[in-house]
Amino acid sequence: MHRPERPRKTIPPTKTSFARSRKPAFSDGPRIAAPARPRAGAGAVAALIVANLALAFGPWFVRMADTGPVSSAFWRIALAAPVLALAALAGGARPRRLDARLWTVLVVAGVCFAGDLGAWHIGILHTTLANATLFGNSATFIYPIYGFLIVRAWPSRLQALALVLAAAGAMLLMGRSYQLDPRNLVGDLFCLLAGILYTAYFVLMARARDSLAPLSALAMSTLFSVVPLLLFALAMGERILPATWTPLIALALCSQVLGQGLMVYVLGKFTPLVIGIALLMQPVMAGVIGWIAYGERLGLVDLVGAGMVGIALVMVTRAAPVAPRDAGAILGTGDER
Repeated sequence: MHRPERPRKTIPPTKTSFARSRKPAFSDGPRIAAPARPRAGAGAVAALIVANLALAFGPWFVRMADTGPVSSAFWRIALAAPVLALAALAGGARPRRLDARLWTVLVVAGVCFAGDLGAWHIGILHTTLANATLFGNSATFIYPIYGFLIVRAWPSRLQALALVLAAAGAMLLMGRSYQLDPRNLVGDLFCLLAGILYTAYFVLMARARDSLAPLSALAMSTLFSVVPLLLFALAMGERILPATWTPLIALALCSQVLGQGLMVYVLGKFTPLVIGIALLMQPVMAGVIGWIAYGERLGLVDLVGAGMVGIALVMVTRAAPVAPRDAGAILGTGDER
C-alpha cells in the first residue's frame, strides 16, 4: 500500500517570489551576456588606409595621360580587368550560376562606376587636384547617410563627433582651395556627379560583396564598366589610343587593381561611416601631390583641415566595428563564398 501524500504547504507569494514569477519561461538560469560586436583587425585598417592612398594618385595619372579623360578611364578599366579576372581565378573563383538579382546588381554597379569615372576624369582636368578628389569623394557624407537610414548602422557618440570633425576639416579644405570661376565650377560639378554615382556603386558593391568574394565582385563589375566607357569616349570624339602607356598602366594597377581592390575588400569589414570618413584621406593626399607636382600650394588652413580629417580618421577606426551583414538580407541572397 502506498502512504497517502501529505498536503503541501502553500507559501504566500513574497516580493521575491512574485518578481521571479514575472520572468518569461525561457529566462530561467543564468543570464548570458550578448557577444560583443566583432572588431576589425589591424590588417583591415591598414587595407583601408592603403586603398585610399592608392586611389589618391588617380587624378595625377589622369593629368599625365595623353588621351581624352574618358579614354583614360576606359584604359584604367580595360587594362585592369584581365589582371583582376586572373587574380580571382587564382584565388579559387570558378564560373557558376548566379541569382538574377545578383547579376542585376553587378551590371548596374559596373554602369554606375563607368559613369563615376567618366564624370570624374572630365572634372579632374577642369579644377584643382584637391577639389577634384574632395568633390569626387562626396560619398564621404552620402554613404554614411545610407548606412544610418537603410542599414541602421547608427554611429556611437565618438563616431558622430568624428563625422562632425571630418566635415569641418573638409569644409576648410574646400573653402581654401575652391576658386569661384567658371572653369573650376564646371569641374567641381562633374566631380560632384561622380561622387553621387560612386555612392551608388558603393551601395551596390556592398550588397554584391555579401554574396561574392571581393575579387570576384570587383572583377565582374569591372568587366561591365568597359563597354559603357568606350562608347562614352567614342561619343565625345576623344583620342583613344595613347602615345605613352606608362600613366595609363600606372592608373590601372595603382587605382583599379590595388586601390579599388582593397576598397571592395574593406566594404565587408567596416560600417559605412568608417568607409566614408576614410575617403577624406584622398583629398588630403591629392592636395599634397598637387602641391608637389603642379604648385597648387597648401596654406595653414589646408593643413589644419587635413589635421582635423586625420584626427577624425583615427577616432573612427580605433576599434572600429565590423560592418553589419544586412546587405544579404536586403538582397535575399545567402553567403556563397
